[in-house]
Order: sequence, then structure tokens, then C-alpha cells
Amino acid sequence: MKLKCILLFVGLLAGQGLVAQSSPDWANLSRFKEENLQLGRPSRNESRVVFMGNSITEGWIRNRPEFFSGNKYINRGISGQTTPQMLVRFRQDVIALQPAVVVILAGTNDIAGNTGPSTLEMIEDNLASMTEIAQANGIQVVLCSVLPVADYPWAPGLEPAEKIVELNAWIKKYAVRHGAIYLDYYTSVVDAQKGMKAEYSEDGVHPNAAGYNVMEPLAKKAVKKALSRVK
Repeated sequence: MKLKCILLFVGLLAGQGLVAQSSPDWANLSRFKEENLQLGRPSRNESRVVFMGNSITEGWIRNRPEFFSGNKYINRGISGQTTPQMLVRFRQDVIALQPAVVVILAGTNDIAGNTGPSTLEMIEDNLASMTEIAQANGIQVVLCSVLPVADYPWAPGLEPAEKIVELNAWIKKYAVRHGAIYLDYYTSVVDAQKGMKAEYSEDGVHPNAAGYNVMEPLAKKAVKKALSRVK
């Protein structure tokens, strides 16, 4: 009877998202393993660009595949991921591909608590670590602003808007101090309430096609600037 009660209690907690999921591949290293092997090393005159991120990056290639195929950009976004997960797979999904540039868009899922409570300092540390690893390997870094969010549909009540403003201020300052390029998506899509403009998102978090249309020229400009720095 006692065992049944314990199992029932654990089941209820899991149903409410209070028990962490146990996974042998927490960072999803298997996701791009085969694609990375097939991709191989860049050709002699190739200047690879890798986009590293979460569902916003993954959704980009689903909504606008021509942006990646037309510019020969490589998408390494995985839905739901936080910065610690990206840091774990950073060497496999970025460094090993030997890109000239990496575009990093991350942090919103940390604020949403996708892999547990996270402070802004923790997010900043992970972004700094990815940047420093890339730069140590001769890769130019584009650090993106986190997109505005008024509330997360899957984690309501966290009041993320001001946290995102604060995080973006840090990202911009860090980029300037450490030789990275700051890519500001936020300013172009934010509304008066510091959420995303309704015309650019269906759920207030993920861009729709119109949202990605706003982001694309900004991304291309930042990548072009980064490539101009490649020796």
C-alpha cells in the first residue's frame, strides 16, 4: 500500500512537470550526429555559418527553409533547449563543423525554467562560455538579443519581459567588450508592453513567417559583418 502511494505521488508530480525527466541524452547530442558526419569539413573556399539555438532557430528553417538553403547557412536549433544544453553540444554541433561564424540565439527557455530554475547570471555564464570556446577556435561570434516575451504559454506568470531587457543589455555590453557582434532582433519586433508584436507571432514567443522576414535581413547584415573579420 505504501509503495502504491509513493508511485501515485511521483506520478502526480511528473504530471505537473515537477519531476525532472530522466534522459540518457539530456543535451540531445544524437539529434545532429549523423548530419554532422555527412557534412564533413568545409571546402577550401567555404565560409560556413552555423545558427545555434532553440525552437526559434529550429522553427526558422521549417518556416523559411530557403533562407538557409539560399545562403548556405547551417541550422543547429533544437526546440526547448536551454543554454546549458547548448553548451554541452556546442563542440559537436558548432566547433567540429569548423564554421567561420556562429550565430547564437539563446536564453529565453532558461528564463522559462525549461531545465529548472535559472538566474540571469547562469545564462550569461553559458553564453560567455560558448563565445569564448568559439573564439578560441578562430570562429567569429554573433550574439543575438533574446526576443521579447510578455508571458510563456507553457509557464505563465513568470513575468519575463524585464528579465529579457536586462539580459539583452548584458549581451550587448559583453559583445562589445569581447569582440563579438551584437544582433538586435528585439527592437524590431517588440510592442509597447515589451512583448512581441502580434503580427509577428501566433503565441507571443515564436516568430511566424512575418517575424522571420523581419529577422532575416538583420541576420544577413550581422553575418556579413562577421565574415568581413575572418582572416
